[in-house]
Amino acid sequence: MTRRLLTLVVIGLLVLTACTPGGGGGEDRPETRSGVRVLPEEAADPAILPEQAGKDLQADRLAPGLVPPTNRWFSGLVFGPEPLPVFPLPLSFGVEGDTFSFGIPPVHSTGKTIIGGYTPTVQVTVPGVSGWQVSAYDELTVTLTALSGADPVGDVLIARGSPYVTFTAQRDVELHSNVVFAGSDSWRSIKAGESEYGVTAFDGELTDNGARLAPDGTASFFAVPVGGSAATMAEHAESLVESGDSAYSIGNDVSTTLTWRTRGDGPTVVAALPHQTGGKTSCDLGTFPSAYGTMQACLGNELTWSAPLREARSGLDLSHIDQSARTEIAEAVRRDLAADRPYPADTYFGGKALYRDAVLVGIARQVGADREADVLADRVKKQLRTWAEVDGCDHRAAFCFTYDPTNRGVVGQTPSFGSDEFNDHHFHYGYFLYAAGILAADDPELARDITPVMNLLAADIAMSPAGENFPQHRNFDAYSGHSWASGTSPFADGNNQESVSEAIHAWAGLTLWARASQNKPLEDQGRWLQALESQASRAYWTDFDTSDPTYAGYQHSITPLNFGGKRDYATWFSPEPAAALAILVIPASPSSGHLAGDPERIRRNVAEGTATKGFQQQYGDYLMMYSALAGPADRDRALTEARQLGPEGVDDGNSYAYLLAWLHAVEH
Repeated sequence: MTRRLLTLVVIGLLVLTACTPGGGGGEDRPETRSGVRVLPEEAADPAILPEQAGKDLQADRLAPGLVPPTNRWFSGLVFGPEPLPVFPLPLSFGVEGDTFSFGIPPVHSTGKTIIGGYTPTVQVTVPGVSGWQVSAYDELTVTLTALSGADPVGDVLIARGSPYVTFTAQRDVELHSNVVFAGSDSWRSIKAGESEYGVTAFDGELTDNGARLAPDGTASFFAVPVGGSAATMAEHAESLVESGDSAYSIGNDVSTTLTWRTRGDGPTVVAALPHQTGGKTSCDLGTFPSAYGTMQACLGNELTWSAPLREARSGLDLSHIDQSARTEIAEAVRRDLAADRPYPADTYFGGKALYRDAVLVGIARQVGADREADVLADRVKKQLRTWAEVDGCDHRAAFCFTYDPTNRGVVGQTPSFGSDEFNDHHFHYGYFLYAAGILAADDPELARDITPVMNLLAADIAMSPAGENFPQHRNFDAYSGHSWASGTSPFADGNNQESVSEAIHAWAGLTLWARASQNKPLEDQGRWLQALESQASRAYWTDFDTSDPTYAGYQHSITPLNFGGKRDYATWFSPEPAAALAILVIPASPSSGHLAGDPERIRRNVAEGTATKGFQQQYGDYLMMYSALAGPADRDRALTEARQLGPEGVDDGNSYAYLLAWLHAVEH
């Protein structure tokens, strides 16, 4: 297994379709637009679950009829008592009172934090406006309607990767900015703060500090890239971004295309993140700073790049290990089984325990512990069937799911980590899907019994397209290439994600469940999500390019907690360096191939994680597993540490037998 893992190197290749039509994997293969239906409506009908009113998430700034956009990069605009800044990148953006504001965040580091926070350099007042409402959104764009009472005044559109902010009037309106733009009659610009900004107008006229617009007239504000030209930005401002989506294809690698749809289909300027360029770029319009690395400004309507295909695996391959290793693992299986740990009632720890035992079944069978494998399989199947009782919550207070018709999602009866506020659903439900995918793969009766509820868990985190009951891809952000964990994002630095490894695990679990339930569209989507989240994990959490100026002054080799506008060497639960690294490794599943590939970086990351207390500490088991990927000597050292740690030192989502099996399975 590991030989293959070590050959997987993250390579991103940016191709503008204007330059290389059909770019991506270089293969002639069908493309799947992300809106393809992955679950038939009848297969993801939440009416089979008891309804239970959810928490009031204060979605007061959301237009009627829209599915609440939890776990999005722009959730802070919708939920909570006041709108909070968001980071479409390269811009930061916010609204307050009668004003919308934006700016390019300067980037600097404090040693433990990379900061690219809200920078409201350009502030545009819309007279008479009393509030804002998100009135439309898709994978790449968000429209906010400026309201005077209940009457619309105009619409502001912001887009992922776009340096433009547009305001389109719904009635006569004169915009006033806090800065005075200067220049030609058709466009004007100003250097403000550390960046240059400009404005142009269509079906309207520019004024000394803004624009005067008639109904349907548009003012297009923009940021000028470093080394770029305001004239070029103004020239392409007329290609107003109106919507956006994504598409993917799977061959030897995974190709992703983002499409910004513009008025008249003209080319616009978009900013590519580092993982979308990979050092091979056709973009030459300049650069933008960002907390995620230097962004490149590109002309076109599409960005296409490739990511290595990552395999979703149901178990470890122990076929090559010797008899002494088998004996050692078999004994560990018996000790793990004898521990007889009860299953927790909440969806996080409960799901982790199911995954832990499900993956242990295959290990037990490979080392000849068949009786223990049978006991474990029966235990997991029984628990899965309990969770999958559609009316379970009508009869008991735990181990069951309900549907929240207000916030549009499936919620476990016993919340944890804010799951009733839609935090972390992909982490939690990924464990269920992984366990179900393993055990239902060769058990049609089990698959039949648990399919209704497992499909609803899949729909909750990965539905496509959006419908009345679920948003599209609740957590996943195709532009960023990774997920967002917070349901309502009550943070001034934007939404965040910590455990990117559990997000990857979720998409691998989705793929395994799709295979077990024979759902090819869902399987393809799971493989796409796993590939992109794995690529982003390496690019922004564990293996980022330290030569990028963004990391100057940052004193760590990983960033455990990433927000839209900052990246922290911190976790939500522990100040220990071991925890900071372990949260990017958990659960070290059979599908965690993305962790391998750079032995020296692994050693550097492990050295930091073990600097204070070595391996013999909480989460040390995950650090041993990660370290073993660096080389034979590292693996041997980890085995010695694991034997010293013993079963008592293993995390509750792990097992001693799995720890030993992982270490024996590693090949170099």
